[in-house]
Amino acid sequence: MAGVGEAPRRQGRQLPPARGGPSGPPPPPSSRAATRFEPVDREKTCPLLLRVFTKIGGHHTDADFAVRGKEPKDEVQIYTWKDATLRELTDLVKEVAPEARRRDAILSFAFVYPDKHGRFVVKEVGRTSSYPNGRWPDSGGKALAELSFQIGDYLDVAILGRKAI
Repeated sequence: MAGVGEAPRRQGRQLPPARGGPSGPPPPPSSRAATRFEPVDREKTCPLLLRVFTKIGGHHTDADFAVRGKEPKDEVQIYTWKDATLRELTDLVKEVAPEARRRDAILSFAFVYPDKHGRFVVKEVGRTSSYPNGRWPDSGGKALAELSFQIGDYLDVAILGRKAI
């Protein structure tokens, strides 16, 4: 019974079920969705051009990419796929940059892309050891697609020594 000053409670209508199926929590993600990207059939898929800029001792700055056509000169162009891992890219960089072949070399990878205002941003996305072992953390198993790479982004690779970390 409603007390003094309280409005009597009315029983509301039950809402109809949502369109497209019964209501309830969404189904758990499948193991395939956890990878967030599909592996590429490299025999049937055309590779993308990845512009890679290397620098010893640190990453290039945002200003180094500010003027289109005046990017840093230390560029390597690689044809690859979005499922390429940082380890694959490490091995390719080691072929063209002797400093990356040193036993103590660490390669720091950063994507270079324009922000919503058109200015380039350099964002570190992972590090690999030139010669991986179990003692040093390594993100060499990460694929470009997993790291939110978009076609048209550049890749900036800083070649560091263990002492620089």
